[in-house]
Amino acid sequence: MSTLQALFADPPQPRYKGVRSHSQYLTMRDGAQIAVDIMLPLDLPADERIPALMIMARYWRSLDLRMPNPPKKALIGPRENTPDDFIARGFGLVVVDARGTGASTGVSRCPWSAEEIADYGEVAAWVLAQRWCSGRIGAYGISYEGAAAQRLIATGVPGIRGVIPQEIEYDVYADIALPGGIFNEAFIKAWSESNARLDSGRPSNLFPFAARLITRGVRPVDADRKTRETLAQALRDHQANTDVFAAMSCITYRDDPFGETGVTLDDFSIFSHHDAIQGSGVPMFTWGSWLDGATAEAALRNFNTFDVPQIVVIGAWKHEMTRDGSPFEKGDAPPDPTQAQQWAAMASFFERTLVKDQPPTGRVLHYTTLGEYGWKTAEVFPPAGAAAQTWYFQAKNTLSPELPGEPHAADSYVVDFEATTGTTNRWHTQMARPLRYPDRARADRRLLTYTSEPLDGAIEITGCPVVTLYVASSEEDGAFFVYLEDVDERGVVRYLTEGQLRGIHRKLSDTPPPYATGMPYHTCQRADAAPMPRGETVELVIGLQPVSALIGRGHRIRVAVAGADKDTFARIPATGAPALQVSRSRAAASRIVLPVIPR
Repeated sequence: MSTLQALFADPPQPRYKGVRSHSQYLTMRDGAQIAVDIMLPLDLPADERIPALMIMARYWRSLDLRMPNPPKKALIGPRENTPDDFIARGFGLVVVDARGTGASTGVSRCPWSAEEIADYGEVAAWVLAQRWCSGRIGAYGISYEGAAAQRLIATGVPGIRGVIPQEIEYDVYADIALPGGIFNEAFIKAWSESNARLDSGRPSNLFPFAARLITRGVRPVDADRKTRETLAQALRDHQANTDVFAAMSCITYRDDPFGETGVTLDDFSIFSHHDAIQGSGVPMFTWGSWLDGATAEAALRNFNTFDVPQIVVIGAWKHEMTRDGSPFEKGDAPPDPTQAQQWAAMASFFERTLVKDQPPTGRVLHYTTLGEYGWKTAEVFPPAGAAAQTWYFQAKNTLSPELPGEPHAADSYVVDFEATTGTTNRWHTQMARPLRYPDRARADRRLLTYTSEPLDGAIEITGCPVVTLYVASSEEDGAFFVYLEDVDERGVVRYLTEGQLRGIHRKLSDTPPPYATGMPYHTCQRADAAPMPRGETVELVIGLQPVSALIGRGHRIRVAVAGADKDTFARIPATGAPALQVSRSRAAASRIVLPVIPR
């Protein structure tokens, strides 16, 4: 197995100086005009062929600046400046405005629609026919662009040899829209409002302030720059785009339709393309973060579901991978690996797959452990040797590995709808915000907590913790949030991971999920839903987001239970104050099962 450092130790060196760019429309099979930017080395010899990299953009391919684009530089877009770096190393770059967005005409019915993905395939076929292209294509990107890169494989276009999906969602329902069946209201609202501004030709409020000041709108293609007639038509088309927030707000069950589109969230999730991606054999280099939404789980689903060559890296950075987000690090620390090292590793992967025809073999995972420096490498996840360790809820808000002895015991908790994980959490960083989890000692006063005695020795938790709650509620529905935390000798409480589940979705599936997952699987489908019987104890099995964390000697393990996260998720129920009884008896022993690595 290679080490993480080996990934960026020997990248292709810069050999070109400067960039030449042009843009144009490509006409699709149905007449839609798709805007593309083509960026190549300025000094590329006429007879030289180089591989192409593609970015499929939802948030504009490039910006119409109030001043000239810097000469001999790649066109500036709303993303980190990978183009100049990769072009200098010998790659051409093609950046695409997705159908119904940017300067492209047409309508976006839903994210990653079938029409949109088909467009990617047509653009890729066009790229392969260009005289400068060597006949090999890679694709990459963060978030929407990274998920689009993985979906490009499903088009089946020959010549696609390697992709780098970074910080993506694998299952749109579970990973971003309704984790645990609970509407991720803050993110979906902000994302929908951002898209509406972009689709009207205005910079997003999620762009940095300086970027908004210098940007007029989306960059027209070259031939349309004077009249902007096609751009104007595109912006008119975009007004028919589906209102994402309105469509998502009406979804409770996984099989509910997305607006008036006739498709569900499953239909435009990555797992709906499983057979095409698996059959392609195309290598993937996936990146995720333990603390960025569900991107670590998405990376692990790739790792454990697809039997294609894979490299997976899971760190602790914010969504854009530009800053560290570990609660054990000082705020605003640089990421590990650094951005320069990330780009070097990406360039090395593309050189192997697109130039040397030496793609990686097998599967390897590199991951960091929160609270500990350095990186680990594994060929399976959870890693070999992981053992389940059970900790039970006990009297006086304690947590212990001993099974409770009381025949009847429970703790009362009235849901506090002011409880929150803040606005710099794992879900808000996906809105281009910082990722910070400050000391949660004060926040935990609003929650029902269970805390262990100080540990005699350090414990490494690597995998997906699972919490089983035996709970009775005064209401027929509710949102249940569980947090795993580290409490140090000074009483500082550090967030490690979380899980959530809506009460009506509590039934565990009788059938396996459509992908590999380390969590208990709830279908969240209408047929499997049921109200919670008022005052009766029910079992809730809640999988927490995967994590690797070291809880040090003398520290304590804490499990915190909440019924709300007001700054992120929709309130359930909409009115009232549910009174809960959380059982901790021998027969109904609420507990957490931790995947522990021997040390």
